[in-house]
Formats: sequence, structure tokens, C-alpha cells
Amino acid sequence: MLKKISTQKAPAAIGPYTQAICAGQFLFASGQIPLNPATGEIEGTGIEEQARRVMENIGGLLEAAGTDYAHVVKTTCFLADMADFGAFNGVYEKYFTGKPARSCVAVKQLPKNVLCEVEVIAYLGD
Repeated sequence: MLKKISTQKAPAAIGPYTQAICAGQFLFASGQIPLNPATGEIEGTGIEEQARRVMENIGGLLEAAGTDYAHVVKTTCFLADMADFGAFNGVYEKYFTGKPARSCVAVKQLPKNVLCEVEVIAYLGD
């Protein structure tokens, strides 16, 4: 059974998708960009500020699904510039202390010209 997750602690979808979906024992969260969920505006101009907002948005989705960062098993990270890799990792590692599996790639452009986007898969069992 599929269950849609929706929360005001993460930005509303800006396209034809849902914030996250629980499928069985797993949560699949849509990519989060650094939009402030209260204002809908991009938060921060640098990679560290934007990465923090992304992580907080992910935290809101995880909470809404009844889980937390410790249950994330896979992340996919998108950076606008691989030169931001080190600074991004500095923020990332403060949230994902369990060190889930991860892919991190640089892309040509992200929605709203932000500097980073992260999607997660979390295990809801046990």
C-alpha cells in the first residue's frame, strides 16, 4: 500500500509530484532544495546555508513519516558545482551521522538555480 506524506515542515511540491511516499517498509522522499517551507523562498546564498536548509527540509519529511536521519539508507545528492563538495559534506555529515549509502553528482542546473538538492530513502521497519 502506498501512503503519501505531506508536511508543512518541508516545502510544498513545485510540480506534479508529492513530497514523499511510504511504500511498505520504505520512505521515498522527493529531492529537497533550499526552499523555506514557511515562505517558499530560497534560503541562503552560499552552499553551507543552502545545504542546512535542505537538511532541515529532509528532517521535516522524516518526522512526518515517523522516522529520523538514523533510518536513512540511501541519499542522492546533486550539486550545481563540484567545487562545493567539501563544504557540502561539512553540513551533510552533521545530519547523516549513520553514513548511509550515497551518490553525489554535479549537474548542469538545479530547480530555481539553487546550489544543491538531496533525495533520501529511509527504512521504516524495526
